[in-house]
Amino acid sequence: MTVPGTPRTLPRAFWALWVCQLVNRLGSFVQPFLVLYLTQDRQLSAGTAGGVAAAVGAGSVVSQLVGGWLSDRVGRRATMLMCFFGTAAALILLGSARSMPMIWATAFAVGLLGDLFRPAVSATVADLLEPKERVRAYGLLFWAINLGFSVSTVSAGVLASLGYGLLFWLNAAASVIAGIVIWAMVPESRPKLEEGTSRRPLLPVVLRDRVFLTVVLIQTGYATIYFQGYSTLPLAMANDGLATSMYGTVMALNGIVIVVVQPLVVKRLATFDRPKLVAVSMLIVGLGFGLGAVVHEWWGYALSVVVWTIGEIGFAAVIGAVFADIAPSDLRGGYMGITGMSFGLGAVIGPLAGPNALEHLGATATWIGVALLGVVIFIAQYALSPAIHSRTAENAATT
Repeated sequence: MTVPGTPRTLPRAFWALWVCQLVNRLGSFVQPFLVLYLTQDRQLSAGTAGGVAAAVGAGSVVSQLVGGWLSDRVGRRATMLMCFFGTAAALILLGSARSMPMIWATAFAVGLLGDLFRPAVSATVADLLEPKERVRAYGLLFWAINLGFSVSTVSAGVLASLGYGLLFWLNAAASVIAGIVIWAMVPESRPKLEEGTSRRPLLPVVLRDRVFLTVVLIQTGYATIYFQGYSTLPLAMANDGLATSMYGTVMALNGIVIVVVQPLVVKRLATFDRPKLVAVSMLIVGLGFGLGAVVHEWWGYALSVVVWTIGEIGFAAVIGAVFADIAPSDLRGGYMGITGMSFGLGAVIGPLAGPNALEHLGATATWIGVALLGVVIFIAQYALSPAIHSRTAENAATT
């Protein structure tokens, strides 16, 4: 298994994870069409359907913490198997649920089980690979996720015309296939503790880790910016008289740029200073959205998307390696879970802050505010770089 521009040095277990991510995303049919399914097939109101979708999101936020804890306590492999086989069952139950209590419960279960694998996968990559290889590895996983999601969103629209029930069964089947790949090809990688020692509790360690908590806070700010693309951007384009279909076309550039550019630059990204590359990438994302203050035509918004997507590529390829570098090996899964939860918090804050700012302050002030937040987190991340390097060196000396 190779991707253009990538050396053939990554282990078999990593490529199994890569295939697993690709298959899982190729089969992600339900979530993009969940609200339509609930309103058209189950005849629920738009508000109720949105609440059910929010229940999936709430489960996902909790899932990050649970998945991180499980990957440290019971193992990475067991957590991923629990995720994929459990998600398949939850999807089938959600697709067949008729009563509202069952719909709410299974929706939350889909979110809870569906994202258990994220911290486990991130921790497994850090377990399997040397620090110098992690940027390339996390970048390739990011590429696989976007390739799979780009294909699934297009094909799901066609499949939905044949019946929403088919989406649930195919999504469940993809989850089962991903689980089989893990079962057959990915060994347990959790570092063993020294004889006579017990695993430390996560929370006391995290609360004393100021470097990690600061990076988590900065990432929450980044996620707040990033999710303007799915909340404020479509509203701003509509206010400028652009059709809804134009928003879909403009946002399609995000996936196209990632799929085309990511394999070409992933090796190069691994040579940069990681914390500083994260800082610069955040700045590019903030300034890319900030272009919304001066553009009003489709091509201007398209340029904005291309700019912040370039920043997204740099951020996504490196941030996992940064967190892996500063996380203690015995609590790596838990640390990864907290980072995922912080991104989820940004997914809540962003859609609340951006549209309200657009409504009350106007587009110009909103996008300038987003750009300024990008500058603030850039400064904070750049200033924190020496502390991150120091922590990385400490961890390297103890492993």
